Amino acid sequence: MVSAMPELPEVETVCRGLALALEGRRLIRVQTYRAGLRRPFPLDFAERLQGRRVERIARRAKYLTLFLDDGWVWLAHLGMSGRMLVGPADENPPGKHDHLIVETEDGRRVAYNDARRFGLMDLCVTADLRLHPLLAALGPEPLDDAFTPLVLAAALAGRSGPIKTALLDQTLVAGIGNIYASEALFRAGIDPTRSAATIGLEEVERLVPAIKSVLIEAIAAGGSSLRDHRRTDGELGYFQHAFAVYDREGLPCPDCTCAEGVRRLVQAGRSTFYCAKRQR
Repeated sequence: MVSAMPELPEVETVCRGLALALEGRRLIRVQTYRAGLRRPFPLDFAERLQGRRVERIARRAKYLTLFLDDGWVWLAHLGMSGRMLVGPADENPPGKHDHLIVETEDGRRVAYNDARRFGLMDLCVTADLRLHPLLAALGPEPLDDAFTPLVLAAALAGRSGPIKTALLDQTLVAGIGNIYASEALFRAGIDPTRSAATIGLEEVERLVPAIKSVLIEAIAAGGSSLRDHRRTDGELGYFQHAFAVYDREGLPCPDCTCAEGVRRLVQAGRSTFYCAKRQR
């Protein structure tokens, strides 16, 4: 099974689960169990979270943003293997890969678990969030109404690289990764190897709805669990059972009778899955 970093649907699933557990609640105990993840925790990170009330939780691209009652935002990225697991507060010691635990006033516990430690945490003043170095260059959210075929067509104009690689560029559109780029291009009938600049408006008018529909369906399914992704209740997402092409090399194309079935190629170091007959 192909390993994948959490993409927009997986992070949105975690965001919604955290909102149910933390929004409107005060963090009465915060404990870190190492100095950091792929970079150090902010100075006095646990102390600055402890006692704060979580006012709102949102997502920007593949980042979680937890807005606190003191005007700061707790920014989190899950990396490759990060999980936010919600359960009742108890006296059990942290697990081997639990690096951060927060407890709420109503007896809930959220553990950040990350075997590979590629995630990160930061704190940012709310007013400066859009300018944060991790967020400032991000493109539009693909599920926003403002993400239209005209917007995507303008972003693709003049790009000589493959359309699949362009969709992975977070400055072009935020949150799409390897899985959903492959699936959206299949739905739109577009060859992933084609130059982005050759994708005409008629094709973009198929691609944008394909991007939106595959993301919406994946969110409804709790995301895709290929290796590490878990919902906040610890359960798997199950959109992987609905993949048309991703991780299906050699299997029949679900939409045609081509003899070869789903093909795989490598683009920019990532696996791309597609049907050569259906996608032109």
